[in-house]
Amino acid sequence: MTTSTLSAPYAVRFDVDYAAQHDRLTSALRLFWIIPILIVLSSVSGGTSTWDNDGTRYAASGAGGIVVLGPLLMILFRQKYPRWWFDWNLALSRFSARVGSYGALLRDEYPSTDEEQAVHLEIDYPDVANDLNRWLPLVKWLLAIPHYVVLVFLVIGALFAVIGAWFAIVFTGSYPRPLFDYVVGVMRWGYRVSGYVFLMVTDRYPPFSLQ
Repeated sequence: MTTSTLSAPYAVRFDVDYAAQHDRLTSALRLFWIIPILIVLSSVSGGTSTWDNDGTRYAASGAGGIVVLGPLLMILFRQKYPRWWFDWNLALSRFSARVGSYGALLRDEYPSTDEEQAVHLEIDYPDVANDLNRWLPLVKWLLAIPHYVVLVFLVIGALFAVIGAWFAIVFTGSYPRPLFDYVVGVMRWGYRVSGYVFLMVTDRYPPFSLQ
């Protein structure tokens, strides 16, 4: 791997614009305000199941969600990543990032289903034939295990950071910048791992960094 490759920006980049002041009321009631947009997000990002009285599942349905198996098979057998699959994954990831940022109190704007707003997630479209190893997607989930372990602890820390930020906003109207940077850094780390393992847009191993 060349020096220029090592110094190049990672294929997945995430950031949130910092706001000095936050609305105390909407922040205090964020768990309630976020419910409608969570319903919208869940309707396009996963499946639903129906259960009978004794707990036995008898029906399941779903729509949307990140497209994983299709790109994996296309990379493996055809060395292609259909652009419309990539565009769907990017749009859904951006929508999820806006909702996640709103839930983490990072921004007060209600999440848009299609506008970028103040939450920025950029993912490079891969040149599969030149930049991706066709066999690597089969083992990326295994190679990323160290990241999963670290992220468990980072996410726990982020939850406490959001709780601390909630109190700070309710009483002062401000999100402490160190807590903000930490929460954004954890989300950035998670999106890099997702881009490596699930979106399969790069073979470059995600850095162990919040930056």
